[in-house]
Formats: sequence, structure tokens, C-alpha cells
Amino acid sequence: MTKILAGYHRLLNSVLTVLMGLLIIPVTLQILSRYTGLIPRYIWTEEAARFCFVWIIMIGSMIAVRDRAHFDVDVLPHPKTARHKGLAGLVVHLTMLVMAVVFIRYGYDFAKFGAIQTSEMSGINMLSIYIAFPFAGVTWALFLGEHIVADVRLLRSPSAEFSA
Repeated sequence: MTKILAGYHRLLNSVLTVLMGLLIIPVTLQILSRYTGLIPRYIWTEEAARFCFVWIIMIGSMIAVRDRAHFDVDVLPHPKTARHKGLAGLVVHLTMLVMAVVFIRYGYDFAKFGAIQTSEMSGINMLSIYIAFPFAGVTWALFLGEHIVADVRLLRSPSAEFSA
């Protein structure tokens, strides 16, 4: 399962890279049309940039969960043993899993709402944007499952000292 998730992680990184490259196009067109008279003002560029940005944020958050690169706040004391590290990780990851479930549950309703809407400027179905939220929740849950398994392994390990 770890290999599958690693492959999925690489795919998300590739999609993120492509989206970042694509974002440059509408933003460049906006800048050129606003500050020069070289091209007309295109209305769709603002919407395309916003939609691309939503997906960039959601995919970036998915990657951050897998890489453990999301921000965290030190509420719990720093663990001294592997068991305590596993317990602290389990608390954090289960809390994040609750948030993932919220995104799945309410993101699904949000996506259903988007399925009956179309964008006024480009005419695309809003489901293509709104689906990013439950998709992120499912991906977070998958990656958190991997972290939770690692936390449980640490909990079961002998309580040896380690350097944090």
C-alpha cells in the first residue's frame, strides 16, 4: 500500500507542477492586458486563474499531509520515548482525520451543489472546482491512514529513548 501511496504522491506532485505552469498563462495575460495595450482584456483569465489556484491549494495540502509539512502547533510536550512520539502523532493524526472526514462529508454536498451550476464567464460546470474539497478529504484520509499505522507501530515498540 505504501508503494501505491508513494506513486499517488508523485502523481500529485506532477499535477501540482503542471497547474503552477498553467497558472502563469492567465496571470500573464491579465498583466499584459491591464498594463499594456497589446492585447484586449479577457474576462476568462481571472476565473481561470482562480480555479487553477483552488486546485493548487488543495493539491498542495494533500502533498503537505503526506510529507508532514503542514504547520503544527506545539501543544503537547516534546516526546522523550518512541511510545510517547507515537501517542503524540496519533493524537495529531486522528484530529486531522476528523477534519478530513468533515471535508469528505460536507465537500460531497458542496460538490453536488456545484454539479447543478455553471460558471457565468467560461460556462464550465462548477463541479470541476467544487470536487477538489471532498477529493482532498479522501486523499488526506489515505495519507493519514499511513501515518496512523506508523504511529501505532511506535506505540507498540519498546519504550526506548530517542533523539527528537
